[in-house]
Amino acid sequence: MPDQFRVFGYRVDIKKIVSKNSVLLNLGLFLVALGVHVFRNTNKFASGGISGLSLLLSYYMPGWSKGGLMLGLNAIVLLLGYYILGRKSGTKSLYGTFMLSGMIWFLEIVMPLNNPLTKDKFLEFIFSVFVPGFGSALVFYSGASTGGTDIVAQILKKFFKINISTGLMLVDFVIAVSAGLLFGLESMLYSVLGVITKSFLLDSVLESLRIYKIMVIISNKSEQICLFINKEINRGATIHQARGAYTYEDKNVITAVLSRRQAVKLQSYIKQIDPGAFITISNSTEIIGKGFGGFE
Repeated sequence: MPDQFRVFGYRVDIKKIVSKNSVLLNLGLFLVALGVHVFRNTNKFASGGISGLSLLLSYYMPGWSKGGLMLGLNAIVLLLGYYILGRKSGTKSLYGTFMLSGMIWFLEIVMPLNNPLTKDKFLEFIFSVFVPGFGSALVFYSGASTGGTDIVAQILKKFFKINISTGLMLVDFVIAVSAGLLFGLESMLYSVLGVITKSFLLDSVLESLRIYKIMVIISNKSEQICLFINKEINRGATIHQARGAYTYEDKNVITAVLSRRQAVKLQSYIKQIDPGAFITISNSTEIIGKGFGGFE
């Protein structure tokens, strides 16, 4: 089996799909599919995106699968992006786009639902936002996307000079308002509220997933600590000399950027070998450099 193949001129790398991020990516896609199928579609919450557009379209095509409609709409959007924006516009979206549509289609077959699970509309709304919202955050954290309206937003930017985030919000808002014309005022209000809540939730979850700990350590056991960071935690560190304002003693100051789990492990180690060490810890949500990420 080849490691790569092409779809619409895009190169799909199998090794990248089956990578350390693949579990998070597919879990995120499944959560989005589950939230859309179980909570959004049954309650007529068209909270933006291609999933919302397919829900609106299903009103005029009741015999069609919503997952199938999503698949067709996504293919059209990707082709538009290919011809208007170029090949790079859909490369990162390709896998997530078609896998999400396929998962929703699969759920419609194995778990058909025509009515909401409960009679509590607001409870269903909360789950319709949080389940796919958390799933989307996992997808974006994995470096992929669910495609769809983000390509439409890029097209709007090219022709009308609209900021991508503004364009995306505009497209989702139009889809949400359109729900009122087909499903009534209540559905429209919930859909609009869903669009607004989704954007805040996505930012919040992504920020919490991307948090790194910046540890600044002053210790007499700096060599041992650096060795532990390098060998046991498999991270790097920076050492510089500083002089205390009270004692006027020269000390080695260690700076290391670690994940939450690594920071806890290092704290525990320092406590064992040097209880008198001075440590400050701060949070960062964006680290650029070797081992963390680079410039796009």
